[in-house]
Amino acid sequence: MKITKVTPILVNQWLYVEVETDEGIKGLGESGAWGFLEASSAAVNELSRCIIGQDASRIEYLWNYMYRMFHFRGAAIMGALSAIDIALWDIAGKKYGVPVYQLLGGRCRDKARVYYHVFGTTTEELVAGCKEAKSQGFTAIGHLTPFVDTFDRSKPAPFESHAGRIGKAIDRVRQYREAVGDEVDLCIEIHRQCTISEAIALARGIEKYHPYFYEDPVKPDNFDDMVEVSKKIHIPIATGERFHTPQEFAMLIKKGAVQFVRPDVCICGGITGAKKIAAMAEAFGVEVVPHNPLSAVSTMACLQIAASAPNFAIQEYPLGQEEPPQSVVLKPAPEAEQGFLLFNETPGIGIELAEGAAELYPYNPRKRDTLTKAD
Repeated sequence: MKITKVTPILVNQWLYVEVETDEGIKGLGESGAWGFLEASSAAVNELSRCIIGQDASRIEYLWNYMYRMFHFRGAAIMGALSAIDIALWDIAGKKYGVPVYQLLGGRCRDKARVYYHVFGTTTEELVAGCKEAKSQGFTAIGHLTPFVDTFDRSKPAPFESHAGRIGKAIDRVRQYREAVGDEVDLCIEIHRQCTISEAIALARGIEKYHPYFYEDPVKPDNFDDMVEVSKKIHIPIATGERFHTPQEFAMLIKKGAVQFVRPDVCICGGITGAKKIAAMAEAFGVEVVPHNPLSAVSTMACLQIAASAPNFAIQEYPLGQEEPPQSVVLKPAPEAEQGFLLFNETPGIGIELAEGAAELYPYNPRKRDTLTKAD
């Protein structure tokens, strides 16, 4: 079964990759390069020149072939490799008539617990979102920030003293906990907004509210920074969504600085990369929380790891997967039931791209501003 064509497809805010074979089987993947999708699309085209004509069933070989080709990495390149890899697994599942998780060793569980995204520009909105998530049956809430950005991000943030900023953040977490009681877990998302000292102070302040995990408290650039935080706090750290390679995860795990790894299937090397990371984490007693901020293609790829990894903990479940444009261009959309996603029996990853998706929803790149301080 030879690869005959590899096509990057930009749709709305996502980059999909379709891989075709001479047996008429197509596979679908997604790149997680986020704000650099045009660059990742170009990387897909570059990688495709080297794999067209190759045997689509040799997934591990092709993964290593692409990974070692130049030894240049980064979000755009690894996003492209990841999308192709997901598509190859999709093809393999369709070829053998089974879900991908069956090819990874079968299911370890019958459904995947998820955490729901809660957003808001005020404390009141965030607390109301927590209550609403609980009323819908979710047992965990994520993307939950203790910092409320009520200002225009294109301008510097208003000045806050250390005591004022950390004190308000601790109190918000208290309100989240009181809003849902102990029946719902809180996944606290810092989004790299703290220095080492701030991260330690905040973690110590919210420890009594028993967060499920404390995500990305400091920037991902220096692993030793995360080590320093982890040594001085008593709540679990989750990180890894910006890591591109299994080796990066290995270095952090070896340092004992993470309790929940967060591989992004669409940027860490696809399903192949994620399964390597999950197995490595299992050996060190570290659990897996697949990062999933993208479309339902990402969700369905993540679920293959959630089903098959013994150390899977919980799955990120973003808003809007059952609504247009996703419900129009991707079918069937995954649906949560009482805080869990069910694994379907569809061969491959279990989702298809609608014909003419790019024409229905033309590329609309995300617009982002860097958060700056008052000075």
